[in-house]
Amino acid sequence: DPFNSFTLFSNSGETQYNRDKLLQGQGVDTPLSETGVQQCEAVGQSLRDIMFCKVFVSNLQRAVQTAEIILRNNTHRSGMEMILEPLLRERGFGVAEGRHKEYLRNMAKAAGQSCRDFTPPGGETLDQVKQRFKNFLQVLFKQMLDDQETPADVASANDDHQGASAHVLVVSHGAYIRVAVRHLLEDLRCVLPAGVRMSQLLSPCPNTGVSRFVVTLLRSESGPLLSAARCLFTNRKEHLENLTPPE
Repeated sequence: DPFNSFTLFSNSGETQYNRDKLLQGQGVDTPLSETGVQQCEAVGQSLRDIMFCKVFVSNLQRAVQTAEIILRNNTHRSGMEMILEPLLRERGFGVAEGRHKEYLRNMAKAAGQSCRDFTPPGGETLDQVKQRFKNFLQVLFKQMLDDQETPADVASANDDHQGASAHVLVVSHGAYIRVAVRHLLEDLRCVLPAGVRMSQLLSPCPNTGVSRFVVTLLRSESGPLLSAARCLFTNRKEHLENLTPPE
C-alpha cells in the first residue's frame, strides 16, 4: 500500500558566525546566538502541535540545539526520538570556513564562477552534497516504511497537513537545505504549490526557515520506492515576524 510521509525541513537557528557573515560549514561548530535561541523557540511554538514520529538532526551543535528547543516546545515531545545524522551536516567549505562570505565571493569571481556553484579548495561540490542528501533520503524512506505499523498523526485541526500517515522533522543547514530542495523540486519532479515560481521556492533558506514536502512511498523487493512527491511550501518564516532583537 502507498504510504504518505509529511517531511518538514528546518534550518538551524542563528549563530554569531551567521550574524558576522562568516562561513561555518562543517569545520566551525558554534552554538546558537541569543537571537538564534529566540528563533528556535518561535519555530518550536509554530510546530508545537505536530507529532513527529522521527526527528533527524545534523550532528553539528547548532542543529542539535535547534532540534532540542523545537522538541522542548512540542506538546507530544515525550514519545519523540532524535537521531543524529552526519549525512545532514552543512556543506563543507574547505579553506573558506571561518572566513567572511566576501572571501568566498572573491574566490568565485576570480575563478569566473557564481558563488553558489564555486567549490573552494578542500570544500564539497554541490554534487557531493546532493549525493549525501540522496543517501539520507534512502535512510529516511527505509525508516518510514519500517515504522509504518505504528503511524503517527497530527493533532492540529486547521493546517494543511491533514490525512498524512506520519510526520518527520529534519533539522539541517542553509546551504545543504538549498541543495536538498533543488533535488526534490527538479530531479524528483515534485508537484509545486499553485501560483509559486520555482525561483521563489529555491531562494536561500533563512535561519529556522521551514520547508514541507509530502512523499508517497511504495515497498519493493529492492527497497523503498518514491512514487510521488509534493511541495507544500519552502523557506516559511512567519514565526520570526514578532521577534524582538536582543539589546
